[in-house]
Amino acid sequence: MSAAPATALRERRLDYVEFASTDPAASRQFFTRVFGWSFVDYGPDYTAFDDGRLQGGFFRATPCTSATGAPLLVIYADDLAPLAEAVAAHGGRVVKPVFSFPGGSRFQFVEPGGNELAVWSERDPA
Repeated sequence: MSAAPATALRERRLDYVEFASTDPAASRQFFTRVFGWSFVDYGPDYTAFDDGRLQGGFFRATPCTSATGAPLLVIYADDLAPLAEAVAAHGGRVVKPVFSFPGGSRFQFVEPGGNELAVWSERDPA
């Protein structure tokens, strides 16, 4: 049995995501420090990222939040507490502290460029 071509694995899947950011450099610094993402800058108004599985970028513009209709992108982490602390320590703001839901727990934060994201875990906070 042969492996599926790489394009077949990408077919009809999210392949790249772009975020508006009031400060792409601040977004880059935050996601590098907190999540370990790698970046390539394309001038002062655009920086591309690779989180190890998904690629995307930050462009200079004013982001909106989930409250105003923006999609909420959710990152997985086994242990939420250290990440919530790292978010706060590196200029992010936790906007919904860790809470449980059927299947796990999560928290939501706003990064320095103004984007709201969430981090979830299958573990229930103890």
